[in-house]
Amino acid sequence: MTTPQSDAIRIEGVSKRYGRTLALDAVSLTVPQNALFALLGPNGAGKTTLMHILCTLMRPESGQAFVAGFDVLRQPLQARRRLGIVFQEPSLDDRLTVRENLDLHGLVFGVPARVRRQRIEELLALVELTDWADKVARTLSSGMKRRLEIARALIHDSEILLLDEPTVGLDAQTRDRIWHYIRRLQAERAITVLVTTHYIEEVEACDKVCIIDHGKVLADGAPEALKRHYGQQLLRIVPKTQADYDGIAARYVARLTKADKGEIILTSDDAFSESFLAENGARIRALSIEVPSLESVFLTLTGREIRDKAAGAREQTKAFGKMGGEHTR
Repeated sequence: MTTPQSDAIRIEGVSKRYGRTLALDAVSLTVPQNALFALLGPNGAGKTTLMHILCTLMRPESGQAFVAGFDVLRQPLQARRRLGIVFQEPSLDDRLTVRENLDLHGLVFGVPARVRRQRIEELLALVELTDWADKVARTLSSGMKRRLEIARALIHDSEILLLDEPTVGLDAQTRDRIWHYIRRLQAERAITVLVTTHYIEEVEACDKVCIIDHGKVLADGAPEALKRHYGQQLLRIVPKTQADYDGIAARYVARLTKADKGEIILTSDDAFSESFLAENGARIRALSIEVPSLESVFLTLTGREIRDKAAGAREQTKAFGKMGGEHTR
């Protein structure tokens, strides 16, 4: 029996702890049907833990989570059948060909042979791997392997696609290509996509963005709405000397957002920027003005930039990813 709801995913007060570390702190959010929804936060924010709860690999200590109306604790098999999952760590069988990886996944999910063959050809074309169908997976590039994992996640006609840091470790051009496939899938197949990332530039085109840090949801909404509500114009300043640095930081403490590694960031507006430059131009080595952005939203909500923490908590994330891969082999 499903829970009546129109949302593809609903999470209510979910908490999870690892020893003394609170990975998720009463997280609540909803992902609308057919939306491209991004969970944005630095490594260690709790994104992967939340993904593993949704795909039934972990149990929350409190709260509830529903996938396509199914309770992930009471109805895990029903919930999992609605999901296509791409974990952060690779989970392909490198000994099999591209086609064999897709066929094996369809077989595990009980997709009839005729339907399986048809879907494999459709998905190979969609992710532009038709010419590589009979190549062994280990010969693919990192970006091609990601595309294969996305195709594999859809072979059982999943309604909801979960992507955990799908572009991590990829070069900028390949990252753009992966996002091209994600948006195309979401538009053409009318599926719901929940993607986690710490690359803030990747979420501008998403329907909705949820910002999470230290296991807490700080804000969620459409990117433009978040920028209007939380975004600020920022003045980035690199003073010439340490004395200039100390003087500016002390003089504008009421506007000070960040002072670190020789750079000062102040909240600003056009009038302040002009007066600041007129008063301090001789003390400045470099200066730039940033219009309200998701980066400034994150800075407003957390007091730091997301890239300050982008390299953190790698070991915990890697461990979670390996566990996810083991469950999908």
